[in-house]
Amino acid sequence: MASSNNARTGQSDRRYIAATMRAPLLEREVEADLARRWLNDQDEDALHELIEAHGRLVVRIAVGFKGSGLPVADLVQEGNIGLMEAAKRFDPERNVRFSTYATWWIVAGIQNYILRNSSIVRAATTPKQRRLFFNLRRLRARHAARFDGRLSADDRELIAERLGATVVEIERMEAHIARSDQSLNTPIGDDDGIEQIDLLADFSPNPEDIETSASGRRARSDWIDKALDRLSTREREIIAQRFLAERRITLAEIGENFGVSKERVRQIEGRALQKMHATLSEFIDRPDELFDS
Repeated sequence: MASSNNARTGQSDRRYIAATMRAPLLEREVEADLARRWLNDQDEDALHELIEAHGRLVVRIAVGFKGSGLPVADLVQEGNIGLMEAAKRFDPERNVRFSTYATWWIVAGIQNYILRNSSIVRAATTPKQRRLFFNLRRLRARHAARFDGRLSADDRELIAERLGATVVEIERMEAHIARSDQSLNTPIGDDDGIEQIDLLADFSPNPEDIETSASGRRARSDWIDKALDRLSTREREIIAQRFLAERRITLAEIGENFGVSKERVRQIEGRALQKMHATLSEFIDRPDELFDS
């Protein structure tokens, strides 16, 4: 059933390409007249005639990108979208042939499609990377003489010089082009029960680590509560405002609230910390580490 559908699709594609090749070429004056009718009067018949006459241009450009590994029919479809955009934007008064103007839009549409669909990883997001992506594919086919199709160190240096890129950039893009996407659910070996995802390292904490960490936090909180309980009301309030509040209150602000000097608050704070240190020493050997954490 699938093979039958593929055969019908192939026949349909061939009929479409044959039809585009039979479409008559337009004289410069006719081409300009069609463009004016669309530009000035929004004449859709003129727009369609202009587009249909340049279908062969789309096919020729799309075939040039068949090395991308994507179906030529899909490339033609994306090129047609670029062609329609060019037809809608074309200004016949600029004294340039429509085919010259449309070529840029067709190529841009096809290249964008290739970049979106060649891999789920977007490796070419800047204009420089886009140029490197397509030029490297072309030059790699010329220079890769190794049995595995990879470039030699000399080839990379030569291509880097020609493209105005670094060897590192060439190596990264070459690795992206050569490496095909693989599903993490791909079985490994003959055992269907093991997939690639099963071999990925999991750096998240395991349940034992999570419980140990939570238990440690609960213990530290309990120790601090016991240390605070041994402070006077004013000492406890100063420690809370200085260390436990969302915004750390300054000594001057606390002194103003209590009606004492900043230096007096510093003395009370120091005495309170000494008391807490002595209390916490009953539970852990180095209370300073608790304060640091």
